[in-house]
Amino acid sequence: MSRKLIAQVAIPLVLLLHDAAGQTPSTPDSSLRAILNELKGTSLSLQEATQGAVKNATSVRKAEAVYLAASGSTRRESGQFDPNLFFNLNYLDQKSPTASFFSGAPTLATQQTTSRTGVRMNLSIGTQLELGLNTNKLSTNSSFAFLNPEYDAFGSLTLRQPLLGGFAVSARKQLTKSERELDAAKARYDQALLAIETDVERSYWDLYAAERDYAVQKLTRDRAEAFLKETELRARAGLVGPNQVANARTFLAQQKIQFLEREEELDRQSDQLASLIGIRPGPGMQRFIPTDEPSSNYPLDSVDALVEYALKHNLDLQATAQDIEAQRALAKAAGWEALPSVDFVGSIGGSGLSGTPQDVTFSNDTLRTTRSGSLGRAISQVSTREFPNWSVGVQLTIPIGFRSGLGEEDRLEANVLQEEQRYIEQSRALADQVRSTCRELSNGKSRLEAARDGVEAAQEQVRIGLIEYRNGRLTAFELTRLGEDFAASQQQYSAALVRTAKAAATLRQLTSGRYQTNH
Repeated sequence: MSRKLIAQVAIPLVLLLHDAAGQTPSTPDSSLRAILNELKGTSLSLQEATQGAVKNATSVRKAEAVYLAASGSTRRESGQFDPNLFFNLNYLDQKSPTASFFSGAPTLATQQTTSRTGVRMNLSIGTQLELGLNTNKLSTNSSFAFLNPEYDAFGSLTLRQPLLGGFAVSARKQLTKSERELDAAKARYDQALLAIETDVERSYWDLYAAERDYAVQKLTRDRAEAFLKETELRARAGLVGPNQVANARTFLAQQKIQFLEREEELDRQSDQLASLIGIRPGPGMQRFIPTDEPSSNYPLDSVDALVEYALKHNLDLQATAQDIEAQRALAKAAGWEALPSVDFVGSIGGSGLSGTPQDVTFSNDTLRTTRSGSLGRAISQVSTREFPNWSVGVQLTIPIGFRSGLGEEDRLEANVLQEEQRYIEQSRALADQVRSTCRELSNGKSRLEAARDGVEAAQEQVRIGLIEYRNGRLTAFELTRLGEDFAASQQQYSAALVRTAKAAATLRQLTSGRYQTNH
């Protein structure tokens, strides 16, 4: 038996024993699964990743901070209509030289205590109310003081009502603006939660694809090593020339480099996901290992129905609508405030007087007042309006030219127009995104079937090519190209698999949760 014949029989036998020993799994799927099972890392489900992101994502925390700030602003503006209690107290001790007989003392000494207390309140229709009580206690050394100490009291309820200020439109403008901004912040916070879930899911599937690509590349590298050994064995048997060995060695070198790149890409995708969810792999582990797999079948509703729902319920779009209302509240108030100011003012009140009576000697007469009592007596006179008073009036202010008010109105109306155009632009972009994503989903199943067919065809090409190579009808260079085609088809299958899953996640975000799928 010749040396060439021995080689032709021995080489396939060696390769067969090599496969039978379990060193190279017989099918690509089982080979990939074996590599994936051996991959070291911390297992992570999609639900665990999402929960971590909701808890730790900076984008969610920033949206929450904006929402809390808007809530605080609304509370502050609401407080403008809360009653305010006020109290002032002053004490004066004064000695003054006198030159008049009617001063009652050569040096007039007075001790005076004044107080002012009450409550102020602004109503939501622009009314300003103030209920106040003023008291005065006066002690003096004047011999002409009929009451010493003397207690004076004065109480009043005053009102100011703008007649051309837009009433609630103007009075509530800042509160209305804050309420609309709060609604917008809440919508954006809820949308941020949906967005982070979508970002995590997309990143999770990217990690899944990177893991499969890594396994495909490792399988290609391992087969390149086995192919080089076979080619070297065939060259020693004189079946192929040295150029075939060089082609196999070049192919192996390329696959080793690409394997390192795929490994780096896998770790990079894991790091990106870890940064997004705020959780690192376990001790001693450098990467996450996804445990969930994307579905290959996603139901799709009517595209027009999804677009309509997105335009109606998308939270980002709702937030922009609330921004419009916030600016419109200021613009409406500015229209009223540009008019002349006409305010109705009025008050009702009462006075009181009491004290400790003193005898006053004037010439040869001794005089004494009939009034007496404590400070409480004076306040009682005020509350019963024993000595009533009231007033009404109108205050009119007309700006010359109206330029300031009308200019502010123009500015605020332009802000409304700007927000409206932003809403239209955002609506159009949203509709385009929904339609584009729906197209991805509708083609997802066909794309995945085509990619699967490509994998099977590439696998069959490699099988046939290996047979032809062993029979001398195919060169090593041609066989390595078939190996590259097989690796590329596997990567295309991974990309098609996760592309559909990522499109479903995006559609769920665009419709603010309307589109639901089961992973």
